[in-house]
Amino acid sequence: MKIRQVSVFVENKPGRLVEMLEVLKAQSMNIQALCIAEGSDFGIVRMILSDPAKGAAAMRKAGFTVTETTVLHAEMPDKPGGLLETVAKPLAEAGINLEYFYAFINPSPGKANVVLKVSDPDRADQVLNL
Repeated sequence: MKIRQVSVFVENKPGRLVEMLEVLKAQSMNIQALCIAEGSDFGIVRMILSDPAKGAAAMRKAGFTVTETTVLHAEMPDKPGGLLETVAKPLAEAGINLEYFYAFINPSPGKANVVLKVSDPDRADQVLNL
């Protein structure tokens, strides 16, 4: 299923992540999935939020640099080879590049969730039968 991801560029210094999280808290925003990629001077905080448009707008208003991206949410079996057989192999066989992904908790026993950034979200959505 296609969903919206909010990415925030955050300076890599003490307290800056706290400032970002305070903005989301003030908006009663739930973070459903989160990934932080860091560099020497800044980090990219990628999030799936309960209301992506509202969260992105609040972050911009607070002075953060924000982008919104279409990504995929895929549910797969939580077992050895689940990622390989359910996600990686079907995308590769369809010629779709998997640019990055991160996982998050699924409350359903035996299931796992991933957020996928791919080169062709529409085709990937069809290939993975999301």
